[in-house]
Amino acid sequence: MSELGDFLRTRRARLNPEEVGLTSYGARRRVPGLRREELAQLAGVSVAYYTRLEQGQSRNASDSVLDAVARALRLDDDERAHLLHLARPVKKRRPPVARPETARTATRQLIEALDGVPAAVLDRRTNVLAWNRFGHALLAGHLAFDDRPNLARLLFLDPHTRELYPRWDEEARVAIASLRMVAGENPEDRALAELIGELSMKSGEFTSLWARHPVRTCTFGVKLLHHPLVGELELNFENMVLPDDSGQRVLMYSAAPGSPARGGLDLLRELTAPPARLSERQAADGG
Repeated sequence: MSELGDFLRTRRARLNPEEVGLTSYGARRRVPGLRREELAQLAGVSVAYYTRLEQGQSRNASDSVLDAVARALRLDDDERAHLLHLARPVKKRRPPVARPETARTATRQLIEALDGVPAAVLDRRTNVLAWNRFGHALLAGHLAFDDRPNLARLLFLDPHTRELYPRWDEEARVAIASLRMVAGENPEDRALAELIGELSMKSGEFTSLWARHPVRTCTFGVKLLHHPLVGELELNFENMVLPDDSGQRVLMYSAAPGSPARGGLDLLRELTAPPARLSERQAADGG
């Protein structure tokens, strides 16, 4: 089953004839959603052409055809972009060389300077390339600071990380939707494919959610965390994509001044401060 075909089938399955103005005449359906014939009718293309597209046999579909299919399937902006990536995969002359990525020195210095902001540098596969002390304490204080885990792997396979997210199901859906977008944009990324394969083998929940083919760009929003040291934290997050073609991004968390979450972050910062810094604070307070 091709990625394109898988995506189109999941989107056909979520629609029914009545929703899109077609008459079903009460006919019994073997599968949920629209048939290929009905989708082709809505998109204004032949059934044979749409079938070839769904089977991955038409790599030269025009903008007008893909736009028509997107409208017929009622795709949102992220889904439309994903459709284009799958329908027209960009093949590089040489497969990318699999080598560990690193964060630039300047980027590491930047997050270290964000003293009151939990921050981490991630690659497009959600590997942690660097984090400041505060980011480590917030996201994975049970691991050594020098560890460089993969956040998606932690989310699905690490029990401590599961406990960090009271709304774990929602967090899992967002994580998979983001990975789907990245996979569509980077079809030749072997390391990403290996990560997806590992999670598919080790987590039934990942496999089930992945099969639904969710897609979503997750650049900012709100996360609810239940931290083992300071309790519940409702935090804003921002994913700042670096201005190059690496796909790396800086993930940062914040809370409104005076809010309970800000108080929780301040307490976490105090509890996890390095000994030297803690001594300086005690001296400043006259301790």
